[in-house]
Amino acid sequence: MFNLKELGEPTEFWEYFEKISKIPRCSEHEEKIRIFIKKEAEDLDYVTKVDKAGNLLIKIPAKSRPYLKGVLQCHMDMVCEKNMAETHDFSKDPLKLVIKDLNGEKWLTADGTTLGADNGVGICYLLTLMKKIHKREIDFDSISLDLLFTVNEEQGLRGAFEIQEDFTDGDFLINIDSEEDNAVTIGCAGGIVTIYEVKIEKIKVEETSIPIKIFVSGLLGGHSGVDINLGRGNALKIIVQILWKLNKNFNIQICSIEGGNRTNAIPREANSVLYIEKDRFSEIKNFIETQSRDIKVIFEGIEPNLEISIKKLENYPEKKAFLKKFQDRILNIIYLIPFGPLSMHPQIKGLVFTSTNLGTIKTRDFDIEIKLSQRSLSEYFKTVIWERVKALFDLSNLDFNFKIDSDYPGWTPNFESRLLAKCNETYKDLFNEKMVIKAIHAGLECGILKKKFPQMDMIAIGPTNEAGHSPNERLLIKSVEKVWKFIIALLKNMR
Repeated sequence: MFNLKELGEPTEFWEYFEKISKIPRCSEHEEKIRIFIKKEAEDLDYVTKVDKAGNLLIKIPAKSRPYLKGVLQCHMDMVCEKNMAETHDFSKDPLKLVIKDLNGEKWLTADGTTLGADNGVGICYLLTLMKKIHKREIDFDSISLDLLFTVNEEQGLRGAFEIQEDFTDGDFLINIDSEEDNAVTIGCAGGIVTIYEVKIEKIKVEETSIPIKIFVSGLLGGHSGVDINLGRGNALKIIVQILWKLNKNFNIQICSIEGGNRTNAIPREANSVLYIEKDRFSEIKNFIETQSRDIKVIFEGIEPNLEISIKKLENYPEKKAFLKKFQDRILNIIYLIPFGPLSMHPQIKGLVFTSTNLGTIKTRDFDIEIKLSQRSLSEYFKTVIWERVKALFDLSNLDFNFKIDSDYPGWTPNFESRLLAKCNETYKDLFNEKMVIKAIHAGLECGILKKKFPQMDMIAIGPTNEAGHSPNERLLIKSVEKVWKFIIALLKNMR
């Protein structure tokens, strides 16, 4: 691995990070990481409890009569994304941790996969805090702490939704799932995930045609909220744009469209299998290469590794393709589905107000599943955007089922917060500079938890972590110690 002493304090953080990087914790599969955390706590004689959803709570009592109750919160699951060529099995393989030097700074990343710093850093901070309190290296005296570890945050914040009001209690909550070491987050967008299951109409492929496969790869991807305004390419939108133009200019028969893994990640890779007239392969190949050059112009300086390729397939077993009428309709719809920021915040410069992400498309035996994620800092406009997409499908004459997979509220900023004031004061004292106060265009569990526990004052903080939800995810090593010092100082100032 690497020398823990080289990574800074607290060393317990890095020891825990190495350990949890060997434990499977994809969304909906948090059993092993929960067992690990629970055992660590119980070995130190702390009381733990688990609710029906699988959320875990560790109670650390105050030494003297508490006049403040604090909750420190993170989520146990991680986004399990990998490069297409990567053979990593998230259900059993340990992450391959790597230290990289970028622009004179040391970063921790993983080889070919997501790093899981989102939200592994939260897990490691809380475990380290628990251990140091037990060893009496840290003492908050008259503050009791609940350490709250939630499940399935990355798929609609579902663990937070299922917490009962009697599971925890506190005067304030510090969420450790923010990603800039000089910033405190006090608000976030709400979101909704919608699913369309479109019944496929098929026909036998023409005997004189040959199968080919088109690939879109090399895109940066990223978080479908935080990174949505960076102009990055969506592999699904790119491949459908190519297919739509092919469909208008050639006799093609599409068998499948595939791409994207999660609605909260911008799709980095996509592919399509289709049949074409045998004697037109060279012509179609040239057409796609021309399209590729034109598309790359749009992403110049943003997507340097974008690749659009085509190859013949040998002995492809599927001999049925989309009926032409169905093919026209499904391509029209996906071509028209919006992607990216739809409006910017009227008062906060640079903050996306409403956005939408075409997250995944899967071609199954009898239908095509299309998943989208819409976000907004307004409940009203969050509804408006999914209604507009639904209206497109209603006009399409396609046979489809529609459902809402998850729907979570936003978090309204409170600039008069006592906790925020303590944050600013503590950060200024420690680092002699002002802390950045921000809201983000992404979902945080604070939106749900604030609704359940309105009496709690809330903030979100964390070390610098970039390119989340993609295999390029990286954690700025020096920021871990900085945020650790800040957390300890802030808790001491809250007494």
